[in-house]
Amino acid sequence: MTVSFFFGVLGNVTTGLIYLAPVKTFWHILKRRSTEEFESIPYVFKLLNAYFWTYYGIVKPDSVVVATVNGFGVVVEIIFVAIFLLYAPPRMRKRTAILAVTCDVMFPAAAILVTQLTLDRQMQITVAGLLSAVFSMVAYGSPLSAMKTVVTTKSVEYMPFLLSFALFINGGVWTVYAILTQDYFIGIPNGTGFGLGTAQMILYAMYYKPRTKSSSAEDKVGQPDEPLIDPTSVPQVVVAQEKD
Repeated sequence: MTVSFFFGVLGNVTTGLIYLAPVKTFWHILKRRSTEEFESIPYVFKLLNAYFWTYYGIVKPDSVVVATVNGFGVVVEIIFVAIFLLYAPPRMRKRTAILAVTCDVMFPAAAILVTQLTLDRQMQITVAGLLSAVFSMVAYGSPLSAMKTVVTTKSVEYMPFLLSFALFINGGVWTVYAILTQDYFIGIPNGTGFGLGTAQMILYAMYYKPRTKSSSAEDKVGQPDEPLIDPTSVPQVVVAQEKD
């Protein structure tokens, strides 16, 4: 086993756990048989991103670890989007269906078909890597709003530690993998994510305050049960508001 393969397998574990992070939210939706105020857009675009990372892992030699975890992500995100289509109110169901067909069926199918029919293998790798990196960079920008809230309120209440730590570890693992394999398409977005994760850890050290019983009771009044950031964007993450 090479060192790069070891970090790839480790990245599969961390990324797989992050893909599964919204299970609590979707279990809540299934029990209530309603999506309530939850938003489907993040999951539609995470599915799109997972498609392209899977495609990238398939067309690029020796990148099976990239294809496997993101192939798993495709399955998970399809289930999440399907749940939205089943339990969303009519207006959101219609919007989700239009987005899913456009972004998760037509666009990736057209992109893959065009690259397969018109480009050589090296250009297929370049186009797939570029699209994957662009979508991942957009996703990695999502924690910025939560970080701004922490600085403004001087509180880490809406930036969950486990999520921030998971993104920090995941970004670091895939950055090391990218360095070892000299893969800039993986390295740039995950290096960015690792930097943002490091910044979040620093903010925790600066603004974390132990919760007292009185403040905990007060916080329960009129506050959402879950933070405002969706724990699923990696290396393909987008923000969504989640509740228990």
